Amino acid sequence: MNAYSSVLMKTVTANSLLRSFDAAWDDREELLMEEAQEVVESVDSNGDGLLGLEEFVGWMEREGEERKMEELREASRMYEMEGSECITPKSLKRMLSRLGESRSVEDCSVMIRQFDVNGDGVLSFDEFKLMML
Repeated sequence: MNAYSSVLMKTVTANSLLRSFDAAWDDREELLMEEAQEVVESVDSNGDGLLGLEEFVGWMEREGEERKMEELREASRMYEMEGSECITPKSLKRMLSRLGESRSVEDCSVMIRQFDVNGDGVLSFDEFKLMML
């Protein structure tokens, strides 16, 4: 393998990005060419119009982190008291009961205190995230 073919193997164009999504994620919506080009333009750090391997890997890692954060937000919402945007001892007790774990409100208060950074007696999303990660 010469240096030129090595560079070609490490470079992803908008077309190959589109093909890789079609092949790898059949359950995801098909990327339109415009969207693929926007991704390449937004991630292309050296401005050559191509997405190098390092750029592609970095983009995939960021996408994975965004998905992880959304999953954490959804999980946090399951434990929140409706409309409060925080997890209270009562809302934690309620969700644990639904999951088959019976705990007292005091037990739930103790659990929350372990991650309650600001000491307000409830868990915000950021505190929930600390607990989960």
